[in-house]
Amino acid sequence: MTGSTEDYAPHPHIGGRTAALRALTAWRGAAPGAARVVVVTGGSGRGRSRLLTGFLMLCEPEYRKRLPLDEMDPSTVPPELPTPAVPAPDGLTAAQVLWLLADHYELNATSVEAVYAELAALDEPVTVVVPDVDRAGAVRTAGEPARLVREVLSPLAATETVRLLAEVPRPLAAELALGLPAGSVQIIDLDEPEWADPEGLVRHAQAALNPEFGAPELPFTVDPAARLALGAAIGRRAGTSPLVVQLAVNCILMAPEGFDPADERFLPTSVGEALDLHARRLGTDSQTLRLMLAPLALAEADGIPVHLWARLASAVAGQDMSQAIAGGLLLAGPFVQPEEQDADPAEGEQGEGGRTLLRLLHPAIGDEIRAGLPSVAAAQTQIAMALLEAVPEQDWSKADPYVRDHIAGHTLEAGLLPQLLTDPALFVHADPVPLRAAIEAVPPEELGAPARTYLRTAPLLTRTQAPTMLRAALLETAFVEDGLPEYAEAIHQRFGLELPWQTLWSLPVPGISAVTVGSLPRPDGPATPIAVMVVPAGTPGARPVGAPGEESGAAVLVHGLVQPAALGDVDPEQILRPSEEERAAAPLGLSRGADYLRVWERADQEVVAALISDTPFTAADLSPDGILLLATERGAKALRIRGAGAGIAS
Repeated sequence: MTGSTEDYAPHPHIGGRTAALRALTAWRGAAPGAARVVVVTGGSGRGRSRLLTGFLMLCEPEYRKRLPLDEMDPSTVPPELPTPAVPAPDGLTAAQVLWLLADHYELNATSVEAVYAELAALDEPVTVVVPDVDRAGAVRTAGEPARLVREVLSPLAATETVRLLAEVPRPLAAELALGLPAGSVQIIDLDEPEWADPEGLVRHAQAALNPEFGAPELPFTVDPAARLALGAAIGRRAGTSPLVVQLAVNCILMAPEGFDPADERFLPTSVGEALDLHARRLGTDSQTLRLMLAPLALAEADGIPVHLWARLASAVAGQDMSQAIAGGLLLAGPFVQPEEQDADPAEGEQGEGGRTLLRLLHPAIGDEIRAGLPSVAAAQTQIAMALLEAVPEQDWSKADPYVRDHIAGHTLEAGLLPQLLTDPALFVHADPVPLRAAIEAVPPEELGAPARTYLRTAPLLTRTQAPTMLRAALLETAFVEDGLPEYAEAIHQRFGLELPWQTLWSLPVPGISAVTVGSLPRPDGPATPIAVMVVPAGTPGARPVGAPGEESGAAVLVHGLVQPAALGDVDPEQILRPSEEERAAAPLGLSRGADYLRVWERADQEVVAALISDTPFTAADLSPDGILLLATERGAKALRIRGAGAGIAS
């Protein structure tokens, strides 16, 4: 039962859901007996997101002004209170959602535990609404929604000063409620009779058929009696699913020829039946339609580029689907949503004029299609192979952005991602956000050394939103640090990128407190450039500082500045350091912060290299001829800096 009456106007966005709105309103107003935590759930396509969107309209002061509050049931209108925090998780990790919440309340926390502690210590209870939990994460199959529930929503729900409303898929709803005291949590399952909304479904269908709201003028849409009867039949057949209502209307209006509104056989009762009935009515077998839509059901992010659709459908089907897709717009149209994407200036010629992406109208359609595939992993394998074949000349810099940025998601579900993670070009050119998410979903023992280096560097790449050149430069030095010089060399030699530096060597020595460049005179030739590092006493290869018996607790480690060679037998007294005059006359200067270094041209102050680090820099020096010596908590390394105009990494 909905509990609605004819005396009140329905919510203009939702068109019903009176019982659910009453429960949410009681939660919002902290009414006596109302649960502190409310979980909205139900099957996919049951209108969870729509319900929360409509409710949040009632909670936001500007939206409230646009709604007919005086005409609505007062029990469905929450009191006017400050807008709740709404950390939307779409595309984000669980940790990012938590820090969005911390930013909203201007917390000073520096750790996850401190966030919850500070929320609990606030003077007033906080109200948090988390919609669309199923959309969390940059990769569809990486399990981020479950992580969000376990790592963020469950601790929030356990915090007594937090009033939480979350919209989650049914498999996670019980987990979120688990362990909470009786009476503190309420689950609103939109498939249960208590929360079902048959009247709202009928209104939805009747409005969607009405030419006043955009429907084409057809005999059964312009005739009010026929329209109301058809809408009632669609709503009745749809059970508890607004999505089935929408698909039924879409199928009828997109291909009305031959449709008999009096024949309910072609009105679906489920998403799968909507697919099957529409195909049959258009004289096509349902399997063809499902194979056409399969790439969209397996897609990542916002959908696939339209020019890849036929290629990927053919790969899944194992036969040429180009003719079916070329003539199948009416067949697939009710289930597909195109989106025009603006050109990305960073893509150069590839991005000119923008492009069209295709995605399924709702994730539940994808669930239905994937459930009907003999093997999702096998289908993803075929898609991955087709995407690889679509890379021009196997050059990732020329690949379509979808192929480049999301092939990792497809190979993850196919179980093939570790095999893909041996190409440094992919590491350099792919968007680090989805690539990192996909790699993190692979068991660590299955990753090779290059992938482990990427995973170590990825937080820096994502935090800084590093462009291609900076990604390449940071990965180049990371590969040297991890003993993979062949990967660093590949970045220099194969990609045509003028990196701002070349990493000469890396030394994993912890505890370096100071570094300086210098030179060691030789009687038979030019002086040898060297690096001098102050390290803790007892460091292998280092010489103690001070006279015997008067050691200071520190030692000096001497290393070749250009060549990666230890020089442990060098007497520190023999080392020559650049004079202040030599440093002032050098063409390059050095600026240092806690986690960044900048090298700049003295002549015009132009920055020629900017190096950032995920661990603080402890020391740095720059030789007159442009070799940067630096140290972090992990050790030291030397980078040869390119001159001005050779490419800037920031």
